[in-house]
Amino acid sequence: MSEPELNKQDAADAFERSVEQYVVDAIDDGNLDRARELVEQLHNADVADLLEHLHTDDRNALIDALHGDLDPVIFSELNETVRDELVDYLGVEYVAAAVTELEIDDAVQVVEELDDDEKQQVLDAISAGDRTLIEEGLSFPEDSAGRLMQREVVTVPEFWTVGETIDFLRNHADDMDGEGASLPDLFYDIFVVDPSHKPLGSISLSRLLRARRPVKVSELMATEMKLIPAEQDQEDVAFLFRQRDLVSAPVIDSGGRLVGVITVDDVVDVIHEEHEEDIMRMGGVREDDLYDAAIDTTRARFSWLLINLITAILASAIIGLFEATIDQIVALAVLMPIVASMGGNAGTQTLTVAVRALAMKELTPTNALRVIGKELLVGCFNGIMFAVLTGAVAWFWFDSQTLGLVIGMAMVINMIVAGLAGTTIPLLLERNGIDPAVASSVFLTTITDVVGFAVFLGLAALMLL
Repeated sequence: MSEPELNKQDAADAFERSVEQYVVDAIDDGNLDRARELVEQLHNADVADLLEHLHTDDRNALIDALHGDLDPVIFSELNETVRDELVDYLGVEYVAAAVTELEIDDAVQVVEELDDDEKQQVLDAISAGDRTLIEEGLSFPEDSAGRLMQREVVTVPEFWTVGETIDFLRNHADDMDGEGASLPDLFYDIFVVDPSHKPLGSISLSRLLRARRPVKVSELMATEMKLIPAEQDQEDVAFLFRQRDLVSAPVIDSGGRLVGVITVDDVVDVIHEEHEEDIMRMGGVREDDLYDAAIDTTRARFSWLLINLITAILASAIIGLFEATIDQIVALAVLMPIVASMGGNAGTQTLTVAVRALAMKELTPTNALRVIGKELLVGCFNGIMFAVLTGAVAWFWFDSQTLGLVIGMAMVINMIVAGLAGTTIPLLLERNGIDPAVASSVFLTTITDVVGFAVFLGLAALMLL
């Protein structure tokens, strides 16, 4: 009886317990055969998730239960840290055998993330043909189209007919071009090339299959293609796919020759990776933080926290300049965090929108001034409204109309500064080649804290003493 099949007897219980929990229970009970049966019902991506969630000992026990019988695709789905642990446990020879079963783009992804020694051992253990293709992929810059592309491409000469092309696909499914290279497992377009292997056009499979056999492919092909240089950054590739609604796109080398193709399934992964990377960087943590050892996580977070400590000391130094003022009016110590906090939150809202807009290429030099102007107005409007609220609270709380006026004025100024900083900081960082997602929040927090404390305490010193 199998729990995940949801028969009548166990359907109610299955709603409360996941397959993952069943696997963990089976491992804890020492019933490895049961664990293997459960895992064999899962999709490869789900198996990868399961392996990531398990403790190292449970993971190794499950691997033993599977007798090393893992679908090679699982390796490309795993988190890098977990994959490294599996490589150490299974051995380089097993990984090398798995790599040869992968599409070249997935194989490059797995190999590039191995340690240098393991990478060389894997490359030495595979066939010369696979090694050449993987090494060519690794020769391209990291996070480039060359690393992302699939090397297996279906190409035909322009003088072929539809019938010849279809016959070619049927007869050479396991031996493309007669050179031992297989057709891709999944492809959407066929590319028409000239004798120098430069792309002339593309034909979608749907259009090819609807055409009559005698028609030449040159009459069907779409000549308006977006050619992607192999050196192009993968983030720009993802933007292009989103803008043009592409399903696949040819990749060319510096000489204009067709060297690969990028498909939408790989682009979806890129979009997810880039989004995750930006979110993690804004928090000062790494993608593998969840799976790293405690000491590695501590080391990675220390530098970010050190920067925040320095900025906090700077803000405290500003407060220290008004120590005498605070000693005379204790209410200032109670109220001043409000100004800095509101400015920081308002700035973070603006910053989030700006960083996203830059990543999506929606914020450009063309519309930058308009966006900055809008955020200044938003900061001004919100500043005025919250100035009224906080001013009234301060007035009734401490029975001082002047104190309410001081905090209200400080609120307006800091909210305007927050809107300005939230848009200009990412723009300036990107212009200077610095990732806005990494450094923007540090500068923003410093500015809103320093300005908030300085303006509030400065106005208090002028108007209340």
